[in-house]
Amino acid sequence: MIAIRNLCYIALSTAMLLATMPSASAEDKLIVASARHGAWESAAAELGQQAGIFKKHGLVLEFMFTRDNAETEQRVISGSADIGSAVSVMEVMRSYSFGAHLRIISAHMTGSANYWYVLKSSPIHSVGGIAGKIVGYETNGSSSQYDAIDFLRKFGLNAKLALTGGANATFNHLKAGIIDIGWGSPPFGVDRTAQGDIRIVARANDVPKIRDKTASVMITSTETLEKRRDVLTRYVQAYREAVEWMYSDPAALQRYAELADMSEGEAQQLRDEFFPKAMLLPGKIVGLNMIVKDAVVLGYLRKMLSRRDLRTLVQIATPAPDDPMSCKDISRICPILLLGPWSTIGIGIGQVGVLSADAVNQIELVGCVN
Repeated sequence: MIAIRNLCYIALSTAMLLATMPSASAEDKLIVASARHGAWESAAAELGQQAGIFKKHGLVLEFMFTRDNAETEQRVISGSADIGSAVSVMEVMRSYSFGAHLRIISAHMTGSANYWYVLKSSPIHSVGGIAGKIVGYETNGSSSQYDAIDFLRKFGLNAKLALTGGANATFNHLKAGIIDIGWGSPPFGVDRTAQGDIRIVARANDVPKIRDKTASVMITSTETLEKRRDVLTRYVQAYREAVEWMYSDPAALQRYAELADMSEGEAQQLRDEFFPKAMLLPGKIVGLNMIVKDAVVLGYLRKMLSRRDLRTLVQIATPAPDDPMSCKDISRICPILLLGPWSTIGIGIGQVGVLSADAVNQIELVGCVN
């Protein structure tokens, strides 16, 4: 009788233990929409799924590739996608101001990979040489235009901006002598730079205002956030691990080269020269005050968003502090929201952190508490 009772206790304990463990067969499905298929800065979800990182977090991803940010937002709003990735933060703010039921759950990219270049035969070799020249940009309202304006202001350069279209069209304008300096954004120019056909003379991230400001974000709908916040939290955790893996394992470069149809050497140059890891780590939104001000100046917003608006819109999906992993993995445990120079606040298990009234400038995962 005692043996039977002990066996029952063992069976019950085992069942309770198994109940607390993620089930390999009960994976949560997430549909991720993005207009940046094949881009290094947006490859973490696809590559991470291939590497089994999301599966480790009990997730299976389905990808929906859209034409642009507007379609990505609509897919999320309609519920046909759970997450929208690589969406312009200013466009999200504009949609929110018009009543769209969207929420920002993480940064996607901070800073800009845009750059300015010349032909190898050009006498321009540095920033100073841009003064008095003609600089190309893609379209009115594009990041290449805004980056160029900020760049010229930062360095006090008097240059003329000329609309030249996409990266390839701009290169043709440069070869024809219509402009002196072209704009580019990877993967355009990676091969030409390596071959010495063009020379980069300046980068958008040379400007602190650009480098230290979140450019694109991950979004979800209010309904999805309410019903699946734990799943979204696990997604951001896994995404962070995938980014870390992309910068530490040569296998990631192999997989990306196949995805983007380029050589491993080009993939490594793309990563190392244009996308430092810090640009792509999720869980951080930088320069929120400046983003809102710029959105008003650039016509994305009719007026400044209030602090209440920002607390509602920006709800960062944060990892759980009681995760049983060791403190070596900061990305998965002990997240803290930086609310300013003198105060911090912890986030509980499976919660989504909401900005306080004073936390409108920066959100960042920091440190680890034993």
